[in-house]
Amino acid sequence: MATTVVMPALGNTVESCLITAWHIKVGDTVEASTVLCDIETDKSTMDVPAGVAGTVLALLVAEGDDVPVKSPIVIIGAPGETVDAPAAPAAAAAPASAEEAAPAAPVAPSAGTAQAAAPVVPAADDAPASPRAKAAAQAAGIPVQAAGVGTGPHGRIIERDVQAALAAGPRLTAGARGSEAYTPGQTGTGIGGRVTTADLAVPATPATAAPVAVAPAALAAGTVTETPLKGIRKLIADRMRESLATSAQLSYDMSASAEAMLTLRARLKATDPSLGLNVVTIGDLIGLVTAKVVRNHPNLNAHLVNGVLRSFGEVHLGMAVDTPRGLMVPTIRNAAAMGLREFAATTKDLAAQCQEGRISPDLLTGATFTVSNLGSFGITSFTPIVNLPQTGILGINAIVPAATVDKDGNLGVERRISFSLTADHQVVDGADAARFLRDLTTAIASVDLFLMA
Repeated sequence: MATTVVMPALGNTVESCLITAWHIKVGDTVEASTVLCDIETDKSTMDVPAGVAGTVLALLVAEGDDVPVKSPIVIIGAPGETVDAPAAPAAAAAPASAEEAAPAAPVAPSAGTAQAAAPVVPAADDAPASPRAKAAAQAAGIPVQAAGVGTGPHGRIIERDVQAALAAGPRLTAGARGSEAYTPGQTGTGIGGRVTTADLAVPATPATAAPVAVAPAALAAGTVTETPLKGIRKLIADRMRESLATSAQLSYDMSASAEAMLTLRARLKATDPSLGLNVVTIGDLIGLVTAKVVRNHPNLNAHLVNGVLRSFGEVHLGMAVDTPRGLMVPTIRNAAAMGLREFAATTKDLAAQCQEGRISPDLLTGATFTVSNLGSFGITSFTPIVNLPQTGILGINAIVPAATVDKDGNLGVERRISFSLTADHQVVDGADAARFLRDLTTAIASVDLFLMA
């Protein structure tokens, strides 16, 4: 009997996955361990194994499709077996018909309304919606039903439906938020096109698309490659824009002597490999020191959510990792409580999981403070962007030689490292940021003694 393979649920926060590449085709013979396809969530990438042996009878989705979790993606059975995709097993996850499986087709506008934006038809008041969709709608000040018919299983409204509805219309003023009279696509008369309470008192007017300017042929560019943002790249773009738009970020720089740290690193590198300390990097030393220092600065080891500051007793350190698929930030749980060997081993393991695309999405959440290391690229100063809802992020810069003058006026050279702290000024004052950097640079300058304390 044919088996339907469904899109796996990767963690508690993933609603859908993007099919980035199929590795099999109809008619191929597969084993249980055969990788069927690569998938990408908004946090990581994964391989999907077949789970059963047999012949590929049907591919139910195409490369590039964004598929809700637990929805059918492929059917595997005996060679020559006849299958009916709607009647396949896992009916709880599969749409009941082809009509339900496909998004509702847009109705073509008449000639007289060709430039009018088609309003989204609100769903019924009892339309099913995911928790993330409800949260996104509440944050935007619209009823979740305004997202229209959902694209999740059985018409369930999911987060991307709310985001699509928001993209169809302007923001609302504070007074207009929460009103059921608002529908996406409604024009507003407030600042920046925002919909006001006065706008909601009159029937919504569809927005008229502005005419598209056509560039003269003489100004045509050369070869152009257009790449739509999707998956992790789109997530990064959305989050960075949201971070700068919704928080008051300010950056601070301070440097420290790196001599003690470089000496300690050389000693560790020369130790017996069985001790597990020869793999400790400069980044590991700074990361562990940062975790221990930020624990004493509760406004930085915190989340700011809806005007409420949540300070944490434990430090869950986010670590920015550059991967071929884009930036990932895995979380080192309880980082401040670790010893140097455990911390270094954890960073290596998490980085490898990110690079290989096998990290669980649950390991990419929950950080209370983040570090981003660009020192290996020779960067001497930059402005890292805070990962909301966190209130701070530390940039680690390159170690460079700097001139010094001793008390007798003699010139010398010292290797120094600088740090770039970005903090949310809503809750972290300049003096708070300065105290953190002072404590951090003092610890780095005497890192061997600090880690022994």
